[in-house]
Amino acid sequence: MNDPTHLAHGLAGDNTPPDWPPLTALEVDTLLRGYPALDTATRLDWHSPRPLSAACLVETGHATVFIKRHQHSVRSAATLTEEHRLIAHLRGNGMPIPAVLSDAHGQTAVALGDWTYEVHERAAGIDLYREAISWSPLPNREHARSAGRMLAALHDAAEGYHAPQRDTHILVARSELICSPDPIAALQTQLPARPGLADYLQGRDWPTDLAAVLAPWHTAMQPRLALQRRLWTHGDWHVSNLCWSDDSANAHISAVLDFGLAAANFALFDLATAIERNAIAWLALDTGIDAAHLDIARALIEGYRQQRPLDATDIHLLADLLPLVHVDFALSEVEYFHAITHSRANADVAYDTFLRGHAAWFGTSPGRALLQAIHDCA
Repeated sequence: MNDPTHLAHGLAGDNTPPDWPPLTALEVDTLLRGYPALDTATRLDWHSPRPLSAACLVETGHATVFIKRHQHSVRSAATLTEEHRLIAHLRGNGMPIPAVLSDAHGQTAVALGDWTYEVHERAAGIDLYREAISWSPLPNREHARSAGRMLAALHDAAEGYHAPQRDTHILVARSELICSPDPIAALQTQLPARPGLADYLQGRDWPTDLAAVLAPWHTAMQPRLALQRRLWTHGDWHVSNLCWSDDSANAHISAVLDFGLAAANFALFDLATAIERNAIAWLALDTGIDAAHLDIARALIEGYRQQRPLDATDIHLLADLLPLVHVDFALSEVEYFHAITHSRANADVAYDTFLRGHAAWFGTSPGRALLQAIHDCA
């Protein structure tokens, strides 16, 4: 199933065989028959190292496009179209997002056999961080400020977008559990509709584990979360999902990519996710290196404030939210690895290292220092 010449980013920051086989010339040709305006493929270029789907740049007779393929149990055509409707709304409000192309039948998500495909325009600019691991910290403060400002612009553009919540929990960044007054009861209610996650959790004392994850933060934060206005969010605001005008410190963002984790949440959820993704060297926690990049966290907040106001109440909630912003998504990764790729080892990493370990880190001295640095921005 896997091509040994193509490697994907592993959970430990290594390169591993991908969960899904890379796109082939034959399947791309089959797909592109539905896109006559593009003509046939002449070359398959760069293959993405992202592990949760397969994607590559494809040169055709008339354009270079980005083709992404999902296993149908991860994204059906209907589920993928939810992302595309959000993209269309944001583009209509001026966000620099590559267009999702429709086939000859007007569909932007195409189901063929066990797979679901999408075809995007090539993004403008330089994909400067395309080889960066998703949990690797951003090294450039000016780029962090630009990323914060663009995230705020995306939130402005998302205002007025009203759609039902995503129809899946798998690999989607949602916030229902952390926003619930009783997250353990809320998860118990979800499990009948999430049999893969329920099966994994049978082998865990998950109520005790989840209570430990939540205990230092949730009770005091929850009433304030209940007051947050609903807003569709990107869900994976890492610089590897942004393209840039050039490689200088003063480069501007030319394109925003990858709405696969997007869902209906609230604005501070996305900003906390941006800090979690870009300002903490999660893969270096065991090396003795200082994992917290306070300057990057501050720059993201500074940039955001240049576009969209944040008062002291917002800043304090942002800091309190950060240790739990990953909870719903971590459980979705457990579900994905256990029920779809059938990797117990990866499911255990998602549960122990991601769900429990990331929350626990905020109780360490570096974690507390990062939270205090955010509080100090008020």
